[in-house]
Amino acid sequence: MFIWFIRHQLKQALRSSIWQKNVATNIILGFILLLLFMDLLFVGLMIDKILNQLYPDRNPVTVFNGIILYYLLGDLVIRFFMQQLSGFSFEAYLHLPIKKSAIVHYAALKTLLSIFNILPYFVFLPFAFKVIPSVYSTGMAWTWLVSMISLTLANNFFTAWLKRQLGSKPKIVGFVALAVALLIVLDYFKVLSLSTFSGTIFDYITQHAMIVLVPVALLIASYLNYYLFLRRRLYPEELRLLKDKKVDVLSTMHYFKRLGLIGDMITLEIKLLWRNKRTKTFLMLFPIFVLYGLIFYTQPTYKDSFGFLIFVGFFMTGGMMLGYLNYTFGWESSYFDAILTNNIDFNRYLRVKYIIAQVLCTICYIVTIPYVFFGWDILLVNTALYLYNMGFLAFVLLYMATFNKKRMDLSRNSAFNYQGIGASNWLAVLPGFLLPILLALPFRLAGYPKAGFLFLGILGMAGLVFSRSIIKMILRNLEKRKYIMADGFRQKG
Repeated sequence: MFIWFIRHQLKQALRSSIWQKNVATNIILGFILLLLFMDLLFVGLMIDKILNQLYPDRNPVTVFNGIILYYLLGDLVIRFFMQQLSGFSFEAYLHLPIKKSAIVHYAALKTLLSIFNILPYFVFLPFAFKVIPSVYSTGMAWTWLVSMISLTLANNFFTAWLKRQLGSKPKIVGFVALAVALLIVLDYFKVLSLSTFSGTIFDYITQHAMIVLVPVALLIASYLNYYLFLRRRLYPEELRLLKDKKVDVLSTMHYFKRLGLIGDMITLEIKLLWRNKRTKTFLMLFPIFVLYGLIFYTQPTYKDSFGFLIFVGFFMTGGMMLGYLNYTFGWESSYFDAILTNNIDFNRYLRVKYIIAQVLCTICYIVTIPYVFFGWDILLVNTALYLYNMGFLAFVLLYMATFNKKRMDLSRNSAFNYQGIGASNWLAVLPGFLLPILLALPFRLAGYPKAGFLFLGILGMAGLVFSRSIIKMILRNLEKRKYIMADGFRQKG
């Protein structure tokens, strides 16, 4: 039965017009993957020499076991943002004489085809049969390898379940993200040593064959959890019942109603952002943006770097705003024609987007204020970049967004999904990351770095003062290009 499913899926993929149009791209990606496989295999074959050079007086197996928990946590995060959920149309098979359990099992097992389930073994296999037997025995190598395979695949099914939960129960995703962040913080402040705990646990598993049943049990539990999740959502009428039980909490946002028509448009925009998979995944990136400073501010080398201070300040206070404004028209590409044909005041339409960008930027700035603990200069830089983002960059991004004409599929929920992203989107990133550094650099070279930060802040405040005039200028460009944009958004290929 599974062979029939696989054959059908292969025919569907090969007959797809998208596959035929992207043959050259697929060949290039295949070549890149081949190089990646070769690099990882080289690391795997040389892992014993690498570990002996870095830790000459320690057991290489214990050293490697000490980083496994870090790997599993990193693997979970990377999978969540980069691993695509396997697309499978249940409805196409429900009317056929096929067991429903077979359909769900195939849909669940299809996630095993992910590249993230293949890459680790280019390192794990050489380590298991080259390093472990030299320290322990071949039997212990098999025990270790089975445990690693089980945990990696358990991560796969758990991540797939977690990504599915993002659409129905985002609080679960939030709790898991907080738990991962808490472990990282505890390890950073040496309250809990993940490396010591990891080394102890996996050394014990390696030396006691029966303990391998624990990782195997975790794999079985994660698979059954994902299988049952898909089984409960097999029938379209069940999905409708689940949706009917939901309460639209966004409809109770009475504050924006006080703003009149603009308030209603803001509420509608927020609802649309929260309703679609791709935009919701973008909103869930908020913790990554605001916690980014912990990577650099805790390192004295970066904390005193002029360029890094501006880069991190922009990323934390303006990263969410950049993502929103850069794709704001692309996210509406599927119904952009309806926007044009309705009696919509485009001046208000642009102001709504600008207000939401301001809200995003302000929330990020407020959350990053505690970074003053690392120094007052950091607060100064973040404040200057906040004003720069609000009064200058927001208008640049909104203007450049009017040149976007690539249709976006919002049903795809990967944060690193490049479908629908054009050259204008990539170019719009430059004013955010490079322009503030270039504007402040002359003051730095003259020996007055704080004057450069002050200049960025003044530039932003000037933009806020003349915001209405700037929005009217953007409006003129939107009026000129709206039909070109609409024509591009109609292209689904």
